[in-house]
Amino acid sequence: MSALIIFSRESRPWCRLADDILKARPFIPPFLSDALYGSTIHSGAGSLPRLDAQKVPFMENRLYKRHFLKETDFEAEDLIYLIDLAARLKQAKKARREPQLLKGRNIVTLFEKDSTRTRCSFEVGAHDQGAHCTYIGPSGSQMGKKESMADTARVLSGFFDGIEYRGFGQKIVETLAHYASVPVWNGLTNEWHPTQFLADVLTMRECTGGRPLNEITLAYLGDARFNMGNSLMVGCAKLGINFRSVAPKSLWTSEPVFQMARGFAEKSGASVVRTESVEEGVRGCDFLYTDVWVSMGEPDEVWKERIAMLEPYRVTGRVMDMTGKSECRFLHCLPAFHQPQDCHRRAYLPEVRHRLHGGERRGLRVPSQCCLPRGRKPPAHHQGRHGRHAG
Repeated sequence: MSALIIFSRESRPWCRLADDILKARPFIPPFLSDALYGSTIHSGAGSLPRLDAQKVPFMENRLYKRHFLKETDFEAEDLIYLIDLAARLKQAKKARREPQLLKGRNIVTLFEKDSTRTRCSFEVGAHDQGAHCTYIGPSGSQMGKKESMADTARVLSGFFDGIEYRGFGQKIVETLAHYASVPVWNGLTNEWHPTQFLADVLTMRECTGGRPLNEITLAYLGDARFNMGNSLMVGCAKLGINFRSVAPKSLWTSEPVFQMARGFAEKSGASVVRTESVEEGVRGCDFLYTDVWVSMGEPDEVWKERIAMLEPYRVTGRVMDMTGKSECRFLHCLPAFHQPQDCHRRAYLPEVRHRLHGGERRGLRVPSQCCLPRGRKPPAHHQGRHGRHAG
């Protein structure tokens, strides 16, 4: 997620320049120091302390040559590192001081599902960083028709420095990553939506004034079987955010994902709960989150049954009041059907904008770390480790 540490196995966080990495010397260019290390940075999350870049020790760059396919690909400290970086880059962009560190890079975005926010945030993020972004839509290639995903990965690796995929099964993006020699990141699959989760955490942190994550409680209401239900449950458990999945039992997150989340929660100290009770699930929550009830690709006949099942789980002003917290905020990955009420309690528009800062633009940065400086030979083939609805 950080073009700032693209080129090296060892890096000072947020400070790398290609020529100096090739010489194995630490260096912080003045323009980067000004943009990211300037005095105290102020944001909705409070003030971020100034970093003394020269005192940051060398560390093994665990993000080097890493795909980002789901939240479990990274350790909790890596995710926090990326969210911190996103906050700083957001302020650098706002001050019009964001350095373009992806000049000369080429990114391809593969979309088997149409999108508004995912496409826009990836493309704007690439352009902000000076990279060229090529969009391939659902009907724009031979992928999955005359050409296997393995061959698609090999071909695109010869043209591009990084690949984003948004589509259907998780196995597809994992196959893409397995055969690609450049980093791959998941823009959405049926099972996981990791870049959306990162944007959500950045939003929650800003809305709470920088409150520690272990003091935040989030409830997800609705069909919890797919990407947002999975990503939020597992991601929150990793980062210490208390999480409640509120849904009819038949629409609960799967048992394997729930047990995975419980394992992470034991380490982080978070609580992870599944419940059918709306009142029990939302009590004391800082954020309520939901998604559309019928997803892209599902037949229209599902609507009637799904609405009947989930009508009691609709997030309304009354449900917001059941939290007992007037400052509780509403989150949604969009698109959404909604009514113009309780506008002051909505946080999903900042959430959308954080798809640029905290999600897809950072999604460009982390995977791009496996790209080599121009003029170097491409890496030998390596195997990578190892959605429904949000737009």
